[in-house]
Formats: sequence, C-alpha cells, structure tokens
Amino acid sequence: MDIPRPSAARQRRIRQIIYGAIALVAIVLVSVGLSRLKPAAPTVDRATVWIETVKRGPMVRQVRGLGVLVPEDIRWIPAVTQGRIERIVIRPGAIVTPDTVIMELSDPALQQAALDAESQLKAAEANLKASRVRVENDLLAQTASAASLEADYKQSKLQAEADTEMGKQGLLAALPVRISQMKADQLAMRNDVEQQRLAQTKASVDAQLGAQIADVERLRAALKLRQSEVAQLKVRAGMPGVLQILAEHIEEGAQVGPGTNLARVANPNRLKAELKVPETQAKDVLIGQTVSIDTRNGLIGGHVSRIDPAVVQGSVTVDVALDGDLPKGARPDLSVDGTIELERLDDVIYVGRPAYGQEQSKVMIFRLEADGVTASHVPVTLGRTSVTTVEVKGGLKPGDQVILSDMSQYDAFDRVRIKG
Repeated sequence: MDIPRPSAARQRRIRQIIYGAIALVAIVLVSVGLSRLKPAAPTVDRATVWIETVKRGPMVRQVRGLGVLVPEDIRWIPAVTQGRIERIVIRPGAIVTPDTVIMELSDPALQQAALDAESQLKAAEANLKASRVRVENDLLAQTASAASLEADYKQSKLQAEADTEMGKQGLLAALPVRISQMKADQLAMRNDVEQQRLAQTKASVDAQLGAQIADVERLRAALKLRQSEVAQLKVRAGMPGVLQILAEHIEEGAQVGPGTNLARVANPNRLKAELKVPETQAKDVLIGQTVSIDTRNGLIGGHVSRIDPAVVQGSVTVDVALDGDLPKGARPDLSVDGTIELERLDDVIYVGRPAYGQEQSKVMIFRLEADGVTASHVPVTLGRTSVTTVEVKGGLKPGDQVILSDMSQYDAFDRVRIKG
C-alpha cells in the first residue's frame, strides 16, 4: 500500500509559490513596459492640411484692410431759410453742375419781406435824391453870391487903384482916394469870408447827406440779403459732380428749417480709399507708404495720405490717395480691399503665416521628418509678420516642411502621421 510522504506536499507548495511570484513579477514588468510606451501617433489626411516649405530670401511686409471708395470733394447742401419743399427736380445719380436746381422751396413770408425791403429802399433813395437836389441848389446859390461879391471886390479894387493914381497926379482930392481904398479893403475882407463859407458848404455836402446815404446802403444790403434768400429757395448743387443722396426726411410737402441738410453732392472723378486696418497691425503704417487697392474690377496704386489717430471698434482708419486712373466701375461707396506695403526685408528666413501665432511670439508647429510621413511637434520663434508670410527667427531652417493649418486638436501628441 502507498505511504504518504510529507516532504512531497511541501515541495509542491514551494513550487506553486515560486510560479506565482514569477507570474506576478512578469505582470509588473509588462505593466511598466506598457506604461513607458509612447502613445500611437494619430493619422492625418494630407489633403486636409496645409503644408509649406520654409524659404530664405527677400520678404515684403504688408498689412491688409477692407474699406470703401469715398469722394475727396463732398458738399452737403443745407437749407438757408425755413421753407416748404414744393418740388424735387432731380433724384440721386443725376449729373449736376454748380447751377443745377435740385429742389424748389417756398416761403411766402420771406418773399413778402423781400418786397418790403425793396419798397423801403426805393423810398430811401427818393428821399436821398430830393435832399441832394436841395443841398446842391443851396450850394449853387451860395456859389453865385460868392461870385457876385468877388466881382464887386475886384471892381472896387480897380477903382481904388485908379483913384490912388489920380490922387498922385493931383487930379483927385485925398479924401475920395481914402474912401475908395477903404471900400476896396472892406470888400476884400467880405470876399475872403464868403470864399471860406463856400468852401465849408462844399465840404459839408456829404456830411449833410451822410445819414441818408448810410440808411440807403443799409436798406440796399438788406434787400440783397432778402433777394439772396429768395434765390436760395431754389436749392442748387453748387459744384460739378453727381447728386449722391437726398436726406431721409426730404419729400415734397415737407417743412424744413434753416441749416437742415437737404442733399449731398460729390465729385465722382476724385476718389480716395478709406481702409480699416486692425489696431494691432496699424502701428507700422506710415504716411507715404505704397498701397495697392483691389476694386474687384482692377487694381489701382496709391499711397497713405492720412492716418486717423483714434481707434474705433478695434480698427484704425487709413486714407489712401489714388495715384492712377480709376478702373471701370469705380464709384463712391464701392467696397475695396487694400494692401499696404510696410517694408522690404532683403534676406530673411520666412514661411507662410500659420493659423495661430502672433508677431514676435513662440508657437508649436508640426515639422515633417525626412521620411515625409511623420511630423514632429517643434517650438518655433516668429518675428515680423506680413499678410501671408512670417519671419522665422528660430526653430526652423530653409527647406523644412511644416504644417501651417490649425492642428490644435493634436497638441497633446508629439508627432502625427501624414497619410495620402
């Protein structure tokens, strides 16, 4: 019969413990090994990414802005006086000259005031004319009196001279000679006084009529003003160009007050571009820089003529003076796209502008390896930017191929595989 041996059971337990320990160690080693393995690289379809090659050479820095064409010569036409719109003669789009009538207003009170001013002026002119005739008649009478007295003086003077000569010859007594001389002296004095009075009368003619002359001039200016206001009831363009718009409230029968804007006239042959440039890019824009304006129907060159100092809704307004002939179809308020040339960099490393990454910043970009299938995540230092390109200061070299499209969903991976 079999006799159990205690040593055999003990050996089996030892073997089981050893096998279990070995299995446990194996599991731990496998787990550690798996934890240290890198995650599998995700696969990206080549057709869905934008791949570009890093280059070295000249790079043109540009900024782009959207805007519109606006006239350089614009004139808002206001109502000079209060009035009622009787008739709108022309509508927006019509070509006008300075004398073209846009609309006609009416104001009976103004027209009556003009008639009253005219009648007042005529009455004042009649009074002035009558006063001038009276003064001139007085002057003529005094002139005649002065002339008569002067004749008497000259006659008396001659008589005194003759009597004096006869007295020297003993033909006339001394007393008549003295009387004749005294008469001549008296008339000489009266003649001097009369000549002075005549001179003062002539000088005082304008002074006597001055108040009436001033009143006539005042009434003449008032009449001219009233007539001008009546004439301006016919609203004229005032400059050559095109009637752009009529104010919203303008319609026949509407009542308008002084200073109310009625219409706007612009010269369509002198246009400029107003571009809205993002405030982050406007810091390098300077007056005089070259600009290319795309009107969607042709390109036209220009230069920066004015930069608005204020920022409005995140953008800066830049005025561009157009240097060439306007393309066909160019008109006020036409939407345009402008590209401003900031500077030319002669020898730099550059690449297309990535989806993310500001000027003078560091970004992570996927760079293709030599096999053309694997792309690794590498840090890249960016420099100055342009519309479509950016300067590379570090992290890439000419000839490298990089993915510029948005790869933010793969930021957690060090590499990706390109398929296709």
